[in-house]
Amino acid sequence: MTSAHTQPADAGAPVSAPSPRAPLVLPEGVEPGSLYDVVLRSLDDDQAIELVTIPLEGKSSVADYMVIASGRSTRQVAAMAQKLSERIKHAGHGHVRIEGLPAADWVLVDAGDVVIHLFRPEVRSFYNLERMWGFGDAGAA
Repeated sequence: MTSAHTQPADAGAPVSAPSPRAPLVLPEGVEPGSLYDVVLRSLDDDQAIELVTIPLEGKSSVADYMVIASGRSTRQVAAMAQKLSERIKHAGHGHVRIEGLPAADWVLVDAGDVVIHLFRPEVRSFYNLERMWGFGDAGAA
């Protein structure tokens, strides 16, 4: 008899184990315990995918950094936002504002100097914030 978590040997292609995640490498100059550090570590701990940071200095007075990341499902996106909010508060960086949590397709976490956008992958590719903010436009004037 086969349990719900195993597959008979002849049920098709073998199932591979997930590959190990690369360790988080913080950008140079990030102070341990800073708001930016707390955000990056929290998202890494929660296995956010395709994490991108956009420095906003000279582009906007809204924040110093915009962080964009994806979750695999609305449940993961919502959990990442809630845990991020708790970790920021416990690290002594105050309360954050969260928008979009009920649907969790796109959640905005406003932590003051760092603004975080959390998406489901399909929604992220539709809005393409990286392009809007000029990320990766090395040849652009």
